[in-house]
Amino acid sequence: MNTNTITYIALGSNQGDKLANLNLAIAHIYKRIGKIVAISKIYTTPAWGFEGEDFLNACIEVTTRLTAEKLLHELLDIEIEVGRIRIPQTGYQNRIIDLDIIFYGEEAHDSNALQIPHPKLAERNFVLYPMSDLAPDLKHPVLAKTIKELLVTTTDQSEIAPISAELKSIKLPKIDYTYVAVEGNIGAGKTSLASMIAADYNAKLIKERFKDNPFLPKFYEDQNRYAFPLEMSFLADRHQQLLDDISQYDLFSDFVVADYDVYKSLIFAKVTLQEDEFGLYKKVFDIMYKEQPNPDLYIYLYQNTERLLENIKKRGRSYEQNIAPEYLEKINKGYLNFIKNQQQINVKVIDISDLDFVNNRTDYLNLLERISEK
Repeated sequence: MNTNTITYIALGSNQGDKLANLNLAIAHIYKRIGKIVAISKIYTTPAWGFEGEDFLNACIEVTTRLTAEKLLHELLDIEIEVGRIRIPQTGYQNRIIDLDIIFYGEEAHDSNALQIPHPKLAERNFVLYPMSDLAPDLKHPVLAKTIKELLVTTTDQSEIAPISAELKSIKLPKIDYTYVAVEGNIGAGKTSLASMIAADYNAKLIKERFKDNPFLPKFYEDQNRYAFPLEMSFLADRHQQLLDDISQYDLFSDFVVADYDVYKSLIFAKVTLQEDEFGLYKKVFDIMYKEQPNPDLYIYLYQNTERLLENIKKRGRSYEQNIAPEYLEKINKGYLNFIKNQQQINVKVIDISDLDFVNNRTDYLNLLERISEK
């Protein structure tokens, strides 16, 4: 999964309802590209390089998981959706909407299709002024000057003035909880979702330390022999990790999101252990987790077995490749039985079998809406 990259995008319009065009473009960017972090003032500027109506220009700061090339592709599609018709001719021309990548992280990119930072930004007041609103101290990776320094030295003498109107900022759905646990079967996507929420909401992320467990590969080879030591080691490690991590945070003020909940230990143990082993295991569990805080929201991501197997194959962990469908179905039944009998935990079960929230932002936003609903 790609991590968030900060990108700055310039917007311009000199045809039709210019303000509405800019707002519509921002709405599309939010839905298809990423979180809108900040929006500059709107500036009116004369047409640059050709005769035409004055432009309205602005810049926005966005966090995105798209690559630079994919970002460009999406922006071109958004221009078409807003109504831009590209006329095959040389030189500048009137346009309903114009969207340009100004910066993409700290990356300098130079190809036939894409140049980052934008090669003309140091010569254009209609980019420098709104960029100065957002990031005056941002340094150009090639010119080695900040935006405010480029604004002083630019050769562009065109008139530019801010207007009183403001562009509409679109916010992510509000998640009104302080401690959220994301749970699911093996390969359901719980770590991906928890990581994405933590990045977009500036939350503290707690990730399960499962990769370091030496019993896990052995368990998938011989479940009967290694089930008890595996579950006991997970129990001890999860307990210690939650003590270490949760103690760092104030659960009344910090937003904490975890990709597991302590009760998963009981759920997996119920499936993998013999009855007498589980009895002993539960006694130890009850002692260790007697004072452990419960999450404000427990999210269970349900995926059908076929999708789970596809995801497991795709992520390529060698010791998981021979997991039987029957084992996944038992784990799912264990979770659903646990959830059905819960009284003290606020639970949401969300079927994501037909969603791809990692690669499809629309699916991700829909999932956030469902999570935020009371």
